[in-house]
Amino acid sequence: ALRPFNIPPGDYMLPHCNDMKEMRTPEYQKKLTDGPVAIMTVLPNGMMSMGRSLGLWFVYCLVMSTFGAYVAGRALRVGSDYLHVFRFVGVAMFLGFAGGLWQMNIWYHRSFGTTLRSTIDGLIYACLAAGVFGWLWPR
Repeated sequence: ALRPFNIPPGDYMLPHCNDMKEMRTPEYQKKLTDGPVAIMTVLPNGMMSMGRSLGLWFVYCLVMSTFGAYVAGRALRVGSDYLHVFRFVGVAMFLGFAGGLWQMNIWYHRSFGTTLRSTIDGLIYACLAAGVFGWLWPR
């Protein structure tokens, strides 16, 4: 149904308005009441590139690890025991991997189940990273 519109990739909100002033008009309020109200992401046409996504995920993991290392490096000394390193890195990494997910649930009404599952994924990633940091922490 949307193909004839040739919508370029991006994020869209329905109904659309041009400015805040238009949002207060009775016509726009009626559009909101009548619906549909949607937030939609349009992806580029064609197959999704798993290689690109995995590459970007790897870079993201490196950035999160850098922040985790910074927090632990500022808070802990050389020779700190495994559990102290795990705790500091784990919390920093969990915030990086999962902290922002709940904004999508709050503001964009993303499914609670999706947000919860993604948060659990973030917890797993954070624990794995914290375990590696604890294991490799300088003695």
